[in-house]
Amino acid sequence: MSRLQCLNLKLVIKQILTAGENKVQARLSANTRNFSKLSNWGTKKSATHVKIVNYHPETMADAQVEQILAPLREAVKKQGQVVRSMKESNAPDMEVKKAVGELKALKKQLDDKELALQPPSETFNRSKFADLMIRRFFYDQSFSIYGGIAGLYDFGPMGCALKSNILEQWKRFFILEEQMLEIDCSMLTPERVLETSGHVEKFADTMVKDKKTGECFRLDHLIKSRLETLIKDKKQTPEVKEECKDIIIKLDGMTTQQMSDIVNKFNMKSPTTGNDLSEPVDFNLMFATQIGPTGDQKGFLRPETAQGIFVNFKRLLEFNQGRLPFAAAQIGNAFRNEISPRSGLLRVREFTMAEIEHFCDPSDKSHSKFSDVESTVMRLYSACNQMDGQPPVDITIGQAVSKGMVANQTLGYFMARIYMFMMKIGVNKEKLRFRQHMSNEMAHYAVDCWDAECLTSYGWVECIGCADRSAYDLTKHGEETKQRLVAERKLPAPKTIQVTGLIGKTLRKDSKDFVEKLSKLSINGVKQLHEFIDNGKSDPTTGLTLCKIGDKEFQINKEMIPLKSYSKTIHVEEIVPNVIEPSFGIGRIIYTLLEHTFKIREKDEQRTYLSLPPLVAPLKCCVLPLLDNDKFTPLVSMLSKSLCLKGVSNKIDDSSGSVGRRYARTDEIAVPYCITVDFDSLVEPQSVTIRERDSMEQIRVPVADVVDLVYNLSQGNTIWNVAKAKYPIFESQQTNE
Repeated sequence: MSRLQCLNLKLVIKQILTAGENKVQARLSANTRNFSKLSNWGTKKSATHVKIVNYHPETMADAQVEQILAPLREAVKKQGQVVRSMKESNAPDMEVKKAVGELKALKKQLDDKELALQPPSETFNRSKFADLMIRRFFYDQSFSIYGGIAGLYDFGPMGCALKSNILEQWKRFFILEEQMLEIDCSMLTPERVLETSGHVEKFADTMVKDKKTGECFRLDHLIKSRLETLIKDKKQTPEVKEECKDIIIKLDGMTTQQMSDIVNKFNMKSPTTGNDLSEPVDFNLMFATQIGPTGDQKGFLRPETAQGIFVNFKRLLEFNQGRLPFAAAQIGNAFRNEISPRSGLLRVREFTMAEIEHFCDPSDKSHSKFSDVESTVMRLYSACNQMDGQPPVDITIGQAVSKGMVANQTLGYFMARIYMFMMKIGVNKEKLRFRQHMSNEMAHYAVDCWDAECLTSYGWVECIGCADRSAYDLTKHGEETKQRLVAERKLPAPKTIQVTGLIGKTLRKDSKDFVEKLSKLSINGVKQLHEFIDNGKSDPTTGLTLCKIGDKEFQINKEMIPLKSYSKTIHVEEIVPNVIEPSFGIGRIIYTLLEHTFKIREKDEQRTYLSLPPLVAPLKCCVLPLLDNDKFTPLVSMLSKSLCLKGVSNKIDDSSGSVGRRYARTDEIAVPYCITVDFDSLVEPQSVTIRERDSMEQIRVPVADVVDLVYNLSQGNTIWNVAKAKYPIFESQQTNE
């Protein structure tokens, strides 16, 4: 065959391969489009390039910028003062909710203007990101060959490894270092437990259905989206726009019927098909099931993992020798039947949580290790700053606690530990803030609550909640089960008290309830009860007087409650512990980390990669021969085996293609280091090259040193710059990339 014929043949082969690659790329692009459609119902197309604008304090300090923002800040501050004064004067709830809604609207205007005045930090290519996630199977929609189920996702090999590594670091960072008690509770939860916790009554959203397709929509989201569209419509009158704004402000406090009236008034249709909508119904977000074959015992898949820890408090306290404070931790799946899940891993129906319940003395919420973290600088967005129209501030956690911005040392300690953990696994420091719940967001039982929020292409996303839940959960479960979910606190000095002995005769089925209520009365309370019986009207037949004790009435006489009082010296007293709860949404953390580390090579937009830290990277190392040559096989196998014995996850890539293309493939799955065996590796003294993913730099390392070096690099015991200073730079293979 002539040289010309060879060239023609190569050209034909290249055309065939290119055509094949185009078909594959077209299929992947179609998958990406489907993936994106699932994230945003009601939109014609998903954003490909999303601008991510972060908060830059130096920009906000600019005089011209501040001049523009000043009137908006003042408007937010005035409305915040209105809300405060209304709450202090106990104004009607509906008026307070309207005022809070107006505050939110003003705050959003300020936030939008701040972002508009910021220099764009970056542009995130969500299309390329989604393509990489699916193509390299980090995660994908569950049951995709059947069309997929919204809100359910499967993790592939790399996604599983990343998740496992993050959870391993979480266990080390919290359970091991803080000496927590780990438990693993059932995901099936009896209805009675969740009735006590309030989930059965309150864990619901209002939804409507497309009458023809049956597609469901969360009603408040649908109304808000539709009214915002009308506000932007230039054809609408100012009166209609003003009415729409007023409705959006009041939306949070509306009843189901009020929202239904709005749907009818504005003739709202399905946002995806334009079909008519059904009447709204309240939908409980928990997955209901039956426990046992008869179906008599109703249950749910747990909506959170915390309740399993609370109901086991007594056993955990005994295991800890009855001492406070102590913390219990649990990692497991939880389930919420979201009406219209979207935004990928950010809102799903099944998700992994890692939760901590730190039980402490309600009168002493100091922390023995707070001094270790008090100098940690964090970005805090307090409720006061939000209500006054002020931006977040960078402040040490020690200062935040001393000023009363953060309620107590234990809460502050865990916030600082959360910050350190997020830095350790690779979250971008500039895209992390802690936002305090405002009073209208705070659970009624919470003392203080902060969310660790991360900036993504979807905006600020809550990834971790850290709350002081007071004694609410233990109190509720104790009252329901009549169990003493309490701890003992040693008194600083012995105390003498007056003890009242109460004896009640049997009142048939009411006897137990009667004695229990009597036991809660003070000595003065019993005396008052005696006086009431003396002065009250008794039944002439039975000689009994109807008396109300607590919330129940009993027919009794004085002989049933003889009064005895004596002194007793006590050294301990019973307390219901308070709970500090850090709650981690692992799926949201994974998504945030993947977004923050997604990169595109300079001058080559086709080459994407993930700069995950070696500590959590799915694979720490790839071993590859320079060429497909049997002479390289023994050394490649030996290195891979030695890395495994050292606990370094790795893979051998002896596939076809140049070494540069194979490097690009490993970059896509976030492999931080590549060991290449070449012809110089076969001669004494044996050596190999190590390539670092982010910089693409290479060094030449003796075979005897390479396994220990990669281990230390992957564990964070040393860094690349130190290794680069110790071993010679290798450059001859750079051209292959």
